[in-house]
Amino acid sequence: MVLKKWILSLCGFIGCYAIQANADTRALDIKASASPKECVVLLHGLARTSDAMSDLDQYLTEAGYHVVNYDYPSREFNISTLASQHIPLALEQCGSLSEKVHFVTHSMGGILVRYYFEHNTLENLGRVVMLAPPNQGSAVVDNMKNVPGFKWLNGPAGLQLGTDANSIPLSLGAVTYETGIIAGTSTINFILSQFLENPDDGKVSVESTKVKGMTDHLEVDVSHPFIMKDDEVIRQALYFIQHGQFDSEKEGMQ
Repeated sequence: MVLKKWILSLCGFIGCYAIQANADTRALDIKASASPKECVVLLHGLARTSDAMSDLDQYLTEAGYHVVNYDYPSREFNISTLASQHIPLALEQCGSLSEKVHFVTHSMGGILVRYYFEHNTLENLGRVVMLAPPNQGSAVVDNMKNVPGFKWLNGPAGLQLGTDANSIPLSLGAVTYETGIIAGTSTINFILSQFLENPDDGKVSVESTKVKGMTDHLEVDVSHPFIMKDDEVIRQALYFIQHGQFDSEKEGMQ
């Protein structure tokens, strides 16, 4: 297997460091059993781009899905504007003939989905997989929001991801659609982890990823910036889309 080269780069969502992984050759089992009329919308996290979801894009495309890896301006608007304006644009790219529309999200992308479907319906909505979502907000935002540069780096949406009165995640109700959540238990930012209940992924605690109404929950030994590129996470995301649950028989899964 080609060795991965990790590049350290500045990221958003609570002003920490993100690690971007180069794509490598994946030895994963893919069963192209999906109908091409099934669409999967990918939504990246705060201060990231659709490039962060490129490995998921490739894997799900090879599995037979029509994938919309949607790029949205996460730092420019608040959560309500991002959800109400950009999720419909992503859905348009799925096309009117899509029999089902699934979502796979990273971090704040999951909050956009929750916000949108709290105010809208979709008859052909399929399943939703959220990777490291701050469903109960993040205490890191509470502690970092007044640090110079935080607002510039994260924009208005970043200020809404805490646990205070401005928290959008805490203002939302239970999910009413099949939702699988994958939480990371490893951190590369021990400073930010001091603000979080353990275990955590350096940005959100495992407990804060949970939401009332969720279908399944899975913990993996991966940190927040890596989780959307992890081979096993990607495999589990596809498994949930296909089966409505995670593959609990996989060794090392919790």
